[in-house]
Amino acid sequence: MPSFRALPPALRASAKARPPEPDAKSIHVPVAQAMVDCGVYSGGDRLRGKYTHAAALNKARELQAAGEKAFVWIGLHEPDEFQMQSVADVFGLHELAVEDAVHAHQRPKLERYDKTLFLVLKTVTYVEHESVALAREIVETGEIMIFVGPDFVVTVRHGEHGGLAGVRKRLESSPAILKLGPFAVMHAIADHVVDSYLDVTDLMETDIDTMEEDIFSPRTRTNIESIYLLKREVVEMRRAVAPLTLALARLLTDHNDLISVEVRRYMRDVHDHNVQASDRITSYDEMLSSLVQAALGKVAMQQNVDMRKISAWVAIAAVPTAMAGIYGMNFEHMPELQWTWGYPAVLLAMATICFILYRTFRHNDWL
Repeated sequence: MPSFRALPPALRASAKARPPEPDAKSIHVPVAQAMVDCGVYSGGDRLRGKYTHAAALNKARELQAAGEKAFVWIGLHEPDEFQMQSVADVFGLHELAVEDAVHAHQRPKLERYDKTLFLVLKTVTYVEHESVALAREIVETGEIMIFVGPDFVVTVRHGEHGGLAGVRKRLESSPAILKLGPFAVMHAIADHVVDSYLDVTDLMETDIDTMEEDIFSPRTRTNIESIYLLKREVVEMRRAVAPLTLALARLLTDHNDLISVEVRRYMRDVHDHNVQASDRITSYDEMLSSLVQAALGKVAMQQNVDMRKISAWVAIAAVPTAMAGIYGMNFEHMPELQWTWGYPAVLLAMATICFILYRTFRHNDWL
């Protein structure tokens, strides 16, 4: 390729005037691409109009300055670092929590940064399937991160399920709850997620009952891989539910300067439901461990039965094999070689002995 100085003057001028191609990393997608919804709420009602996240917060603070109780609720779906940082700069979110919200894969937890609470929830959904034996996955998980401050709620969702449109719609039809402020929104989201835990555990119980019936049915083959699949999904549910119990308990006892008494009363019900779901999952885990032992015992018993059948048939086949081997040695002086009925007599003897062995093994349930 010729150097820049070797080019004709006209081409050199054209190359200087041409702007450099943008780097892929320098192209930033606006926040609106990750924003699911953004609303301003005052006095329990949503204000009309569409807002950017910055304009919505300014509007809410103007209403607060006028003596009204207002806040912003912005929902994001899988934002990148630039989008999340843009929101964090407006709402004053801590950088550590922002990093967790972008990269996800967090355990359920509750953290406080000044007057902002950061709550991580694991969402779960039940994957429909014809049978456990044909399923590849039973429970699909996602995450919802909630930033709650005095005048805002920022929700960050990861995963294709767990949308909050239904929660927002129910809250907007209940102005009395919205009047309680941003922490009432946090309660509604947590309540929605925990209720989904109970729904999923109910559906998983059906799978476990079906598996239990299959294992203890005498004429069915046991598929241990299906039990291990259920065991894996129960472990995944436990990782989603169990750590949340501690986080919800802290909401009931700590941060009283941020959360009102009325909201804590609602949160107590969410905590109770989460404990109920956690207890169910623990019982499922213990039940599946017992089913694994029962399945191994059934497989061992099936193997013993198969070995008895194989041994019985081998014993029956050994009789004609031994007799044919004896008469196949081709010695000159052997009994019955010159007898006309010797060959049919040997065949009859083989059949008689095999029949007697067959009847004996059948009588002893070996065949």
